[in-house]
Amino acid sequence: MSDLFIRKATGLVRSWSVFDAFVYAFFSINLVTLGLYSFSQMYYFGGGLIPALLISAVFILFEVVVYASLIAVMPRSGGDYVWQSRILGGGVGFVLAVTGWWFILWLWVPLYADMLRHIVITPILGILGAKEAALWFGQSSLGLFVTSLIMLSIVTLYITLGMKTYARIQKWCFYGGMLGLLIVLALLLTGTPEAFKAGLEANATALFGAQPGVYDSTVTLGQAAGAATPLTGGSFGLIMLTLPYLVFFNLWPNWGATLYGEVRGATDFKRNFAGMAWALGVTTVLGIAVLLAIAKTIGWDFYMQANGAFWNYTWGYTTDAPALPVWPYPALLAAFLTSNRLLQLVVIALMSLWWFGWSGTVFLSSTRVIFAAAFDRLLPEKVAEVDERTGTPLTALLLMVVPSILVAALFAWNIFNFRSLTLDSTLVIAVTYLGTTVAAILLPYRKPDLYNASPIAKFKIAGIPLISVAGVIFGSFLTFLLVEWLFDPWLNGAPLYGISLQNIPSVVYMVVMYGLAAAIYWGSKAYRKRSGIDLNKVHAEIPAE
Repeated sequence: MSDLFIRKATGLVRSWSVFDAFVYAFFSINLVTLGLYSFSQMYYFGGGLIPALLISAVFILFEVVVYASLIAVMPRSGGDYVWQSRILGGGVGFVLAVTGWWFILWLWVPLYADMLRHIVITPILGILGAKEAALWFGQSSLGLFVTSLIMLSIVTLYITLGMKTYARIQKWCFYGGMLGLLIVLALLLTGTPEAFKAGLEANATALFGAQPGVYDSTVTLGQAAGAATPLTGGSFGLIMLTLPYLVFFNLWPNWGATLYGEVRGATDFKRNFAGMAWALGVTTVLGIAVLLAIAKTIGWDFYMQANGAFWNYTWGYTTDAPALPVWPYPALLAAFLTSNRLLQLVVIALMSLWWFGWSGTVFLSSTRVIFAAAFDRLLPEKVAEVDERTGTPLTALLLMVVPSILVAALFAWNIFNFRSLTLDSTLVIAVTYLGTTVAAILLPYRKPDLYNASPIAKFKIAGIPLISVAGVIFGSFLTFLLVEWLFDPWLNGAPLYGISLQNIPSVVYMVVMYGLAAAIYWGSKAYRKRSGIDLNKVHAEIPAE
């Protein structure tokens, strides 16, 4: 069997504790980056955000059961790829996992960069008095591209340093970011709508060159943009329609699943479940707290109107520039409640740690999928090489970084209408998750010896394996999401998600990515067969650790 794989051991090191994995999961469903970014773009929905948060968390909890179970049975670097290829077959596993964890993550790079400029660079430059630089980064296409290059440099450094060092960085950012969030909540909960309006008028003018009357102008522009999303209202049907956009934020408590070959104690189902479930639960509670605090002092209607005014212009639906010339970042709006520049800077700097602690997630999990495929000989052996000092697959990292530069340029200048592909970043990964969920449902029946010898064999509901029950529920939720995205029901004369089969660039992009993955797989299989290696036999064996 050892001759099937590139070597007898992966060379990766179990350098993370279960707590490290929890912090990674917590940052993966990042309230401040993904959460606030998603909420702001959802200004035109009819279902309340708080009930949508709660309903989505219930469904995603079954995702946690599925992934915690699979990790306990087979804790290997590569996660989805390893499970799918061993249960569903090598072709399915490679195409779904490589497209979902490698190719589509190139699209996430400009999204991470967009959050970097709106959450970190623009607010800090504005507070420091560099108004022109702040607006250049926040408003221009070149500013977004430069931010993408900065982001790639930071992330490359993180991952090159190794998982052990990145775990330390995450912990520092976790504690500092939580302190910053507590300060933001304190400012919002002790402030008043009148104080916020006065603070907005003074600070938006002084820091970012807004014209007097920014509050009232924002209300007018937001109403014209159709800002309507309620905090708690809406029918059940309308709430369900918000979920396919909301999961751009919270579908990811399992993001570290590809790393569990490097986590100590990963065969313990209860600990795996607890880490991901706590990340989901705490984030949901904090999200509700932040939304309620926004409603109290900023005002819910105004917050949605500010979002509508900003994105309606950014997306090109109107030529009327927003009165507030920067993204309505709630932490920055909370900082407007004080005129103390030092305190404002401290608040934004601490809140910036949410981005810095999270940013490594864009490539860290992906490099392990690429590595696992190379370890199975589906990619050149060079890709499976690991740096002896840090345990990092450096060539796999390069395969993430280099193509991302091109995709970031396409997104920054909106070539081929690339910005309309934003939610493809979630759709493609959801397809990968669906493949893994099907594998989880079938695991007890396709691999009975492996399942019965695992710690999850004792967990059953009415005699049916828990992993299969959870898989059916979560798989049904994923199917609902995929149907909504691909057929995209219209509301008030406009599509809700923008990535339906009617979006030709979206369809072409996904077809090209899946086609590229299939070509690599079948090409590698033919090449290895000529070399005397049967990849079917490789995928019949559990990979080494």
